[in-house]
Amino acid sequence: MTQPLGPVMLDLEGTKLTAAEKRLLLDPTVGGVILFARNVENGYQVRKLCSDIRRVRADLLLAVDQEGGRVQRIKEGLTRLPAMARIGESYRTTPEEGLALAKDAGWLLGMEMAACGLDLSFAPVLDVESGLSSVIGDRSFSSDPQHVAQLGSAFIQGLHDAGMAAVGKHFPGHGGVAADSHVALPVDDRPLEVIKQHDLVPFTQLAPQLDGVMPAHVIYSAFDTRPAGFSPSWLGMLRESLGFKGCVFSDDLSMAGAHEAGDPKARAQAALAAGCDMLLVCNDRAAALEVMEACQGINSKRPAKLRYSRARPDLDALSALGRWRRTHAKLEALADKPKPSAD
Repeated sequence: MTQPLGPVMLDLEGTKLTAAEKRLLLDPTVGGVILFARNVENGYQVRKLCSDIRRVRADLLLAVDQEGGRVQRIKEGLTRLPAMARIGESYRTTPEEGLALAKDAGWLLGMEMAACGLDLSFAPVLDVESGLSSVIGDRSFSSDPQHVAQLGSAFIQGLHDAGMAAVGKHFPGHGGVAADSHVALPVDDRPLEVIKQHDLVPFTQLAPQLDGVMPAHVIYSAFDTRPAGFSPSWLGMLRESLGFKGCVFSDDLSMAGAHEAGDPKARAQAALAAGCDMLLVCNDRAAALEVMEACQGINSKRPAKLRYSRARPDLDALSALGRWRRTHAKLEALADKPKPSAD
């Protein structure tokens, strides 16, 4: 039987657990830990850190942003993953090969993350590139919504082959705004029908396949005056119209785009009221403590269902797998390629 988890996902200071962090992780409101580059030396050290965390709390959900390209927290000792736009370029040239590569990339990512002791990576990015958003850019598979959906589907299948959950982001699409929600609150003023026929396409098609979704800290003014992650309307659409059954992760509540909802406690309450299951609070321990206070007695089974449940692969044994060797060579070659031309 799946045991519920508290709704707060925290970050850590460094490459080893501190005594204060060990005490913090015992709080029942904490349900997960997200690792950043400052927590990482190499794959072996991450495996040790995850093991140390599980000795404190075996049930915690352990996550990382390991997309590829410029968003890859664990580099030393693992495959250098290309930006997903490189796979999109391969798909445009040879669709069959591009889809196979996307599936293999998802599988390799899942195997490497599992071998490091993690439960999931916040991937794939399902935003549609528009040429506007510097924060998305080549993190997106393509500027064609159908290409994003098809490549995203293959990537998800690969993750599932490896036994790993897939978390799509940033619902309903961050690609249509220039502002970066890490430092500002972007507003997308396009008509809802335009968003539905463009940015929402990958999420609409892939919602039944996804295990998790992360909404954007973006206001889509034609539909709601609140950012998507604080919007019962957007998250209601995700669950009711799109049929999504999995876990909704807030994007980091410390980001500037989340401040619209008020102080940390108000942000947490707004995200939970909108329909988020797990709240990320990163790079601001004081805010995290306030959020934990606001979340007493709250838990959910949805995040717990995303734990990696298979026997974990051995980091040293991955190279014995033919699929890993072939995919590793292809992805590293793509990682060295120059930026692809626009679709």
